[in-house]
Amino acid sequence: MNSLGFAKDPKDTRVVVAMSGGVDSSVVASLLHEQGYDVIGVTLQLYDVGEVLKKKGACCAGQDIYDAKRVAEERGFPHYVLNYESNFRQSVIDDFVDTYLKGETPIPCVRCNQTVKFRDLLKVAKDLNADCLATGHYIQRIVRENGVSEMHRAVDVTKDQSYFLFATTQEQLDFLRFPLGGWTKDVTRDHALRLGLITAQKPDSQDICFVPNGDYASVVRNIKPEAEKPGLIHHVDGRVVGEHHGIIHYTIGQRKGLGIGGGVQENNDPLYVVNIDAQQNSVTVGPKEFLARDIVMIKDCNWLGGTGGDITVKLRSMTRAVPARIERHADNTATLYLDAAQYGISPGQAAVCYDGARMIGGGWISSTAQSQNFQVNAA
Repeated sequence: MNSLGFAKDPKDTRVVVAMSGGVDSSVVASLLHEQGYDVIGVTLQLYDVGEVLKKKGACCAGQDIYDAKRVAEERGFPHYVLNYESNFRQSVIDDFVDTYLKGETPIPCVRCNQTVKFRDLLKVAKDLNADCLATGHYIQRIVRENGVSEMHRAVDVTKDQSYFLFATTQEQLDFLRFPLGGWTKDVTRDHALRLGLITAQKPDSQDICFVPNGDYASVVRNIKPEAEKPGLIHHVDGRVVGEHHGIIHYTIGQRKGLGIGGGVQENNDPLYVVNIDAQQNSVTVGPKEFLARDIVMIKDCNWLGGTGGDITVKLRSMTRAVPARIERHADNTATLYLDAAQYGISPGQAAVCYDGARMIGGGWISSTAQSQNFQVNAA
């Protein structure tokens, strides 16, 4: 059995590697090639900066595409660039814009993994007669004695990407490989330096790929100018306390940049966005305690194991998993009952469930509620 789990020599095992142009995927492709695997690197051209941000320039990630190509050339394995701009626009960017217009907060990285990468690219890998598709994600794939593949958190919890992969199906997981999941990031960079990769010192990307300056609203505005429709800002007590220039500038739990002057609250206590009503084009603000919720409804669920009961759940990518109880429903929805109230839970985000270190799936947050005995000042 070789290191990728196939009962044949590495030279007889074809691996398509999704190469983003960063250090992680560069190391995956180069190491597998060094180990004798039949490696084919594939980089996706996903969008044009001029189309999305109305800026002059080369196509999306032009430097990244060049870096991936250079790594493949220097290490000596084939590399292809596939134009997936249309797929990415329809599956990721349009969904990103529509989600903001609904007053929700999107996670385009999950949509990208769910559609372009693990649906379209996986099909390309199979068309190339590959045995598997390998990526640079920090996640562990563990195969049990019964042959079932499980997804577990990465060893490096600071780099764990399981939250963004909750929509991976069992069939996809069986075909995928994640060689970096058992390492810390410094080990990856050490290998990159040893191999002399041009990406060895390349910094990690901190932004959504098609929003390189972090200005999400500009992307929405450039694609749908009508999105910046002015409206009213209400306090939870019913008062009108300000005006906004489009709900796309707001997200649940937001504290800064509300466009409200002082004197609204006694002692000038901070205000937070507690509700966004897309139909009424209104934003409601209030004290932090009005953000507290202990029931979360999710839809379009994907499960990789588990049937219900006690779990932990992540409600945002950067928050810790908290204890909860889950009830799964026949219509591919589920209800999460949190042990303790959480703040700033936003529709459009994902709720990702864990059984210990194992990621068992999750769904998209559709709404939140407070239990019958809930107190508004819950901790």
